[in-house]
Amino acid sequence: MLRRLHSEQPDSFAFTAANQAWAEAQLTKFPEGRQASGVIPLLWRAQEQEGWLPKPAIECIADMLDMAYIRVLEVATFYFMFQLKPVGSVAHIQVCGTTSCMLCGAEDLIGICKEVIAPNAHDISADGKFSWEEVECLGACTNAPMAQIGKDYYEDLTADKFRDLLKAFENGEVPTPGPQNGRFAAEPLSGLTSLKDKKGEATNGSVTLANSFGDTIKRIQGDEVPIIK
Repeated sequence: MLRRLHSEQPDSFAFTAANQAWAEAQLTKFPEGRQASGVIPLLWRAQEQEGWLPKPAIECIADMLDMAYIRVLEVATFYFMFQLKPVGSVAHIQVCGTTSCMLCGAEDLIGICKEVIAPNAHDISADGKFSWEEVECLGACTNAPMAQIGKDYYEDLTADKFRDLLKAFENGEVPTPGPQNGRFAAEPLSGLTSLKDKKGEATNGSVTLANSFGDTIKRIQGDEVPIIK
């Protein structure tokens, strides 16, 4: 797929003071003359800050790393995790459309995205809050169909549950991620077949961490309290 920079670009880009300090700290990890090794984490932090990756951010990072603009552009256009167009102000919805999810109802989820958000992938909803895309396998096949929203997986979705999720995000909520059908993790749908007497947390580790953080669609400005110290 040919990936181009968006036709409308901001005039400039600058990391927040906290993100600038973070970026400079990353560069200390690499030997002198090897700063280019930091290109992906710096691009990712710029996207986390802005929601997408504008041209001025690519050029700013190239200057920081003493790289030619085209070299950083090559990285940004190669990896599909980098969004080259503006995304929704609240959340960008990534629906897995690979085999297991497609067999289990991903087409219904994509249909809802087209109906509720925008007819075409990467377009922004009329209220500016959401955008969406179909992505390749996200590795949660046992819990198909699923979508990644922000930094969390929402699994075992149905059309109705997916609509409810979108409505919750629209209302400023961050729903509990993970399986949406009562499963703890990826155990059989029919129930446990072993370790039936095991007692533990109400939710799996990933969901527990997400709930403790409280808002995993928040864009990173660099001044957040670290999740792991």
